[in-house]
Amino acid sequence: MLQNYVPILIFLGVAAGIGVLLLVLGFLFGSGSKDDEKLSPYECGFEPFEDSRMKFDVRYYLVAILFIIFDLEIAFLFPWAVSLDAVGTFGLISMGIFLGLLVVGFIYEWKKGALEWD
Repeated sequence: MLQNYVPILIFLGVAAGIGVLLLVLGFLFGSGSKDDEKLSPYECGFEPFEDSRMKFDVRYYLVAILFIIFDLEIAFLFPWAVSLDAVGTFGLISMGIFLGLLVVGFIYEWKKGALEWD
């Protein structure tokens, strides 16, 4: 019974060994020079030298919403497409409603100008 798990243990051992080897090689051969710019905090693409209470541009949030729209669409379309025969008409209608809601969000993004890069 335990012999069935030997390939899995070998795989985990090789994966852990490669991971440790790569970490050690990176530590040994990596450049240790870190300047002030590399160690400075980075947040949202804005310069860290301004006031921390400054307002963000609304386009930042619109791009985040746009990412969520397309990420959700892809995450739900693959399992739905695989099981389309099993879910039948009800699954087709519910996916149509879901995609319709995503299209409404996409149109909102488009009207707000999130797709226009200045």
